Amino acid sequence: MSRRSAPPPSLRAAALALAVLAGLAPVRACETALVLAVDVSGSIDRGEYVLQQQGIARALSDGAVADALVTGQVALTVVHWSGAGQQAVVLPWRRMLSRAEVSRYAAAAAEAPRAFDGSDTAPGDLIGFAAGLFEAVADCGRRVIDISGDGPQNAGGSTAQASAAAHRAGIIINGLAIEDMGASTPTTQFYRRHVITPGGFVMTARGLGDYEPTLRAKILRELARPTG
Repeated sequence: MSRRSAPPPSLRAAALALAVLAGLAPVRACETALVLAVDVSGSIDRGEYVLQQQGIARALSDGAVADALVTGQVALTVVHWSGAGQQAVVLPWRRMLSRAEVSRYAAAAAEAPRAFDGSDTAPGDLIGFAAGLFEAVADCGRRVIDISGDGPQNAGGSTAQASAAAHRAGIIINGLAIEDMGASTPTTQFYRRHVITPGGFVMTARGLGDYEPTLRAKILRELARPTG
């Protein structure tokens, strides 16, 4: 009775490698790259700035938000913006690969120093600046700019043109409008007409005390996976 010969070592090694790879969990890609753009113009005083930074930290620390960030392997960066030519990355891109990573990023957000103080409001310049940041996270499936602010444009280039250019580049822009207490919505209306891209949305916070829960709801909406 003839005995079958053993496969050569090269084939055995290849088979072993395939078996190991087959047992590995699939690598999850970055679903969303998210720019959190924070208004630090002259209308934001020192106490209001602290409320914004702490609001970001608490929103990121929320259990549902942290889970969504980690599940989507989201890349986050925080930008401060004000007048023409006044935009700065205060927290660089970081991949949210674990709850511990989210916690560290939230703590850093709470302590981030203010980049600008006492200047104008130029959302168009901010959009152009933020759009250029996505080159560093080109593997992420969606690119989103999350702009919060408490007033319409009073400086810089055209906001509508900058938003249209971002839309052509496949970037989504959403807005968080900080309004005074009452019924008027001038900032919300400006964001709706000039800032957000088609398919984007605006959420309104009534005063900076409402900033944290509104931002939390906004991030969850931005990171929700499409259905259907």
